[in-house]
Amino acid sequence: MTHRLLADAVVLLHLLFVAFAVAGGLLGLLWRRAPAVHLPALAWAAWVEFSGSICPLTPLENQLRQAAGGAGYPGGFVEHYLLPVLYPAGLTRELQWTLGGGLLLFNAIVYALLGWRAWRRA
Repeated sequence: MTHRLLADAVVLLHLLFVAFAVAGGLLGLLWRRAPAVHLPALAWAAWVEFSGSICPLTPLENQLRQAAGGAGYPGGFVEHYLLPVLYPAGLTRELQWTLGGGLLLFNAIVYALLGWRAWRRA
């Protein structure tokens, strides 16, 4: 039971990290030092995705699930938990590029706003 709860906690931590990596720049609107924490998280998440690596939290979760008597899963966290939600069947490559471009544009706008606010304060 303890291993299963720990595995679930790792999943929750993983989801929180992914959410922070995607939208953590928005925290910069409330906390001036948020980009110093967000940008390394974003860089790590991007490296994991672009390199095809598996985040170390995935094997940890699998080990905990196996220790609890369950089965792990092949592949990474994104493929197992997020892809079915983020990339439903029938999603085209063009739509993926549009979504990715929208994500980059969103973060560029957030950081431009943060820069403008910092410039205005100075």
